[in-house]
This record gives sequence, C-alpha cells and structure tokens, in this order.
Amino acid sequence: MNPSYSHDDSTIPAEQSPSVTEDNLYKKVIFRIIPLFMVCYLFANLDRVNISFAKLQMLETLQFTDTIYALGASMFFWGYFFFEIPANMILHKIGARRWIALILLLWGGISALTMAIQPMSAASGISGATIFYLLRLLLGVCEAGFYPGVILYLNYWFPAHLMSKATSVFLLALPVASVLGGPLSGLIMEYSHMAYGLEGWQWMMLIEGIPASLLGIFTYFWLSNGIDDAGWLSAQEKKMLRHNLASDNTHKQHNFAVALKDPRIWILCLIILMYNSGYYGITFWLPSIISYSGVHNVWIIGLITAIPYLFGAIAMVLIPWHSRKKNERRFHTALPPLIGGICLMLSAFCIAWSLTLSMFFMTLAAFGLFGMMPIFWTLPGTLLSGAAAAAGIAMINSFGALSGFMGSFISDIAKNITGDINNGTYLLGVCMFICGLLFLLLPSKMFNPQK
Repeated sequence: MNPSYSHDDSTIPAEQSPSVTEDNLYKKVIFRIIPLFMVCYLFANLDRVNISFAKLQMLETLQFTDTIYALGASMFFWGYFFFEIPANMILHKIGARRWIALILLLWGGISALTMAIQPMSAASGISGATIFYLLRLLLGVCEAGFYPGVILYLNYWFPAHLMSKATSVFLLALPVASVLGGPLSGLIMEYSHMAYGLEGWQWMMLIEGIPASLLGIFTYFWLSNGIDDAGWLSAQEKKMLRHNLASDNTHKQHNFAVALKDPRIWILCLIILMYNSGYYGITFWLPSIISYSGVHNVWIIGLITAIPYLFGAIAMVLIPWHSRKKNERRFHTALPPLIGGICLMLSAFCIAWSLTLSMFFMTLAAFGLFGMMPIFWTLPGTLLSGAAAAAGIAMINSFGALSGFMGSFISDIAKNITGDINNGTYLLGVCMFICGLLFLLLPSKMFNPQK
C-alpha cells in the first residue's frame, strides 16, 4: 500500500484553517525530511565516486590496469541496474523507514571493505581484481534502492508542482558531495598515506564509508513511512497534505503495465541514459584527466575538481528557481544540457594547451549538467502514481545506472584507441547534447500540467 495516504481524501474540501497555511506546512515537511536525505546522498556519492581518487594510488598497489579499473567502476552500475525496480517495490511494500535504513547500513560497510582487497584476496585465494568487481557489484546492489526510493518517497509528500523545489534541495547533495569530496579525498590520501601501515586510499575508503552505516541507524529512528505515520504532524496538517496529493493524482497512471506503453516514459529513460553517460564519465575520469595534464599532487587535483561542482551547486538552485518563477520547464531542461554538451567538447579541445581554459568550459558544462536535474525529476511524477510510480521511477533511474557503465568505459576506450584519455570527453559532450534534444520531443503539456 502507498504509505503516504491510506484512505480517500478526494472529497476533502480545499479550505484551509488560518492556523495551517500550505507554504508553512510544506516548509515544515522539507525541513523535517530533506536535510537527512541530503546528508545520506552526500555520503552515497562519496562512496560511489571516491574510487576515482583511490585509482590514483590503488592501481599501482594492486597492480590493476585502467581497464580493470573501468570494469570495476562499471560493475557498480550493473548491480544498480538490476536491483532498482525490485528495491523500489520493496520500499513501496514495507515502507521507507526500515528499507532506507538497511540500505545505508549495508552500503557503508561494503564501501569500507574496499580498503581490504589485498588481505581478502590473500585469505580467499581469489584474485584482487575479482574481489574488486564483487565489492563494486554489491555496492551497486545496496545503493540501488536509495536514490529512486527517495524520489518515490518525495512523491508521497509533494504534488507535482512542488516537486522541483523539494528535489532541487535534495539534489544539492550531488554537487556539494563533489565539491567537498574531491578536496576531502585528496587530503585524506595525501596526508594519511602509510599511517599505521595503511595507504592513503585505504584510509579514504574507511573514513568515508563508516558514516553511511551510522546514518542508517539514525534514519531508522527519525524517518516516517509517510503522511499517516508522521507523528510530528497534526491531524489537520495530514488532512491538507492528503487532499493535495489526492487532487494531484487524479489524472496519473497507476498501472505500470499500461505506463510502459507510454512513449513519454521511454523518452525519459533515454534522457537519463544520455545525461548520466556524461555525468559519470566526468565523475570517474576528471581526476585522471587533470593528472594526465601534468598535475600530480592529489590534494591539488581534489581542489581543481571541486571548481566545476561548486558552480553546479549554484545552478541546481538558480535554474529550478528561475523555472518556477517563470512557470516554464521545457527550455529550462533542454537548454542547459545543449549548452553544457558544447562546453564539454570545448573543454576537451582546450586541455592540451590550457588547463585553465579547459576547466572554464568544464565549469560551464557542469552548470548545465546539474541545473536541469531537479526539474527533470518532476516529470515522472506528472505521469505516474502509486505502484506505477514505484516501478516507473526505478525503471527510469535504472537506465541512468546503465549509462554509468557507458560513461566509465568511454574515456578508457578512447585512451586505448587514440592514446589520449581526453578524446573520450568529446563523446561525453555528444551524450549531453542529445539529452537536450530529447527534451524537445516531449509534449509541452507534460512540462506545465496545470496550464
């Protein structure tokens, strides 16, 4: 059963008591649930992409090639891809509190275990590369339910016209994690190296993995499954939230099998496929690209990688805000990846002779890359509700996970074929550009359902 409301509120009158205003109520909901999800998602992204920094040291220690690294990085997304829909259906069935808490506990432990590849290999007789693949696969399985689960959970609370506000705050954790994660990972690796006999990348995996497990314990006691389960809301506040959702869900599809026949759902899948190919390609290879350009201090590399993500965080607030102000979503989603794709290709063109100019274009690309994402995640909620939303949101995001496989390999393939890792960035820019074009194929009614 959908945990957001368990009875029919479609006949509840819309009048609001002076003691409860809609704006204040949704602010209360945002401040209650979004900060927790932001912190969890911050560590999710640290645990997901810190492998790109670990690569700078671990390849030599474990005697891995770039191809082993690329395959290991991509194994995360295979686990993610195959378990997203089942994970979201479980959340819809048993509730967010227990399921998200369990996800956090498991992924933190598995991420931290990456530090022990060598002793696990020696004890089991299994090659280090195989253990690396298995850990990344298991990490993907564990994380598969978190991001689509949060998007689904937000749909239990917010009508479609308020989703961009909620998602833009939540998704701020993505660039913030990259802004903080690069310097933090570089700092840990640079200054903890060989402390107590552990290399810097091992300390980084341990230090950045444990907080997720601790957050799992906190989540179990803090999170409510939905509106009816929220002891911090009054009966009148619950009534208003349920009424808004009931009114918003009137014209949505509740049957997932029927929703699969809707071409708009498949366009959304293609959009996230192209978007994430660009995003994960940049995430997994940006430290290496900077290193190949002549910068070798891991701390400095971390600081440089933080620059594009800092402006991405600004875009994640600015573009959705402007979209809500103008009540326009079509071009606010299409133009950022179109411009970002061009800038990403310009970044690849410039890096051979100017790292500064290359990072300038990379920053503009990140501005577009991050700016459209909160608006994008309002679109599935305009089409789907209930169990269909649980499966549909997970299916759309699973295509994004599959693109992580593409993004992690594009730069490695380009390096093997051309001898220059930067050539893969051209393909990543093309992916972003196609993402922008696909938005223009969606009907205008989908972007502004209230008009």
